[in-house]
Amino acid sequence: MDTVTSPNPDIAPDTAPASATDPIDASFEIVARQDKTETDIAALRSDVDEVKARVDKIGRAAVRPAISGGTDSPEVKGFVDGYLRRGSTAQIKSVSGSVPSDGGYAVPQEIDAMIARELTEISPIRALAQVVQTGTAGYRKLVSTGGTASGWVSETAGRPETDAPNFREIAPPTGELYANPAASQAMLDDAAFDLESWLASEIAMEFARAEGAAFVSGSGVDQPDGFLNAPSTAAEDAVRTAGTLQYIGSGDAAGFDLNPDAKLIDLVHTMKAGHRQGASFVMNSATLAEVRKLKTADGAFLWQPGLVEGQPDRLLGYPVVEAEDMPDIAGGTFPIAFGNFRHGYLIAERSATQILRDPFTNKPYVHFYATKRVGGQVLDSNAIKLLKIEA
Repeated sequence: MDTVTSPNPDIAPDTAPASATDPIDASFEIVARQDKTETDIAALRSDVDEVKARVDKIGRAAVRPAISGGTDSPEVKGFVDGYLRRGSTAQIKSVSGSVPSDGGYAVPQEIDAMIARELTEISPIRALAQVVQTGTAGYRKLVSTGGTASGWVSETAGRPETDAPNFREIAPPTGELYANPAASQAMLDDAAFDLESWLASEIAMEFARAEGAAFVSGSGVDQPDGFLNAPSTAAEDAVRTAGTLQYIGSGDAAGFDLNPDAKLIDLVHTMKAGHRQGASFVMNSATLAEVRKLKTADGAFLWQPGLVEGQPDRLLGYPVVEAEDMPDIAGGTFPIAFGNFRHGYLIAERSATQILRDPFTNKPYVHFYATKRVGGQVLDSNAIKLLKIEA
């Protein structure tokens, strides 16, 4: 076969194929692959960022409070827009449940929690006492009154039987606490009206007012038994009957004697050290005004203002809580209580608040009749001490 030779031996024929191992071409292929890889990585990062943004959005929605204008929780929205605003029972499955025997609907958990938070902030004794949630109207608790014996023996000696502990039953008297706020139908038809917040605030205010009086001086008949309604005596803890509170006399039939600091110190130290941790003084504002004027023999005030904003004022180093239902200073009254109320007073309540919508009784207003079962009683009489105005 004849071979075709180019006239210029230095120039390759146009038809000559490029070598597969040409280093220049190989370098171009490497650069192209790197560019493609970086493009793929950038696209992957974009996808990952998009997924992360979606996950963060879902997470924020999950932890957002249940009530912020009444539209976040389907349960609250159905209850408020359906039943409270329009009286419709079509949203029955959206609420916590119905109680036909009580004639109303159980308030959704979010609104009930708002009521409970406001009650704690408004009602001073509720904020101090031990609160238990019950599923029924009645609540009972066994409290040990001591009596368990012990002894010392040698390593090989017999172990004689010891005395059994003594118990007493606590069954706080309960009553039905109710509030009956009203709103006009025009207010309910206004979508901008924050019905659930208004309703929770109104119910909490009425409940707190009634509770404050009952926890302090309630009769125990269809209402809590207030701690001032418990029997009282000057006897010490060791000889006093369980359930009876100890009091210290003020030394003056009309008020404080010439050494009020000594009486208040006696009041504090009649309580065992274990109860003094977490104890508070409780009195109304009129009594506090008198206490703030009291001085020791060297002229120092007994009352000390709180040094930090939000911290309570102090008397003899203990917080002072104002409860307007405490009596004023007068002969035979108990204007000052000192106690660890978490140990000393028990509040038992049925957790679900019931609401009955009543658009008929007082037209054109719609009433919301809210009820709740609440009880209270002295739990440990050694944990609450009283100051009595007497000579």
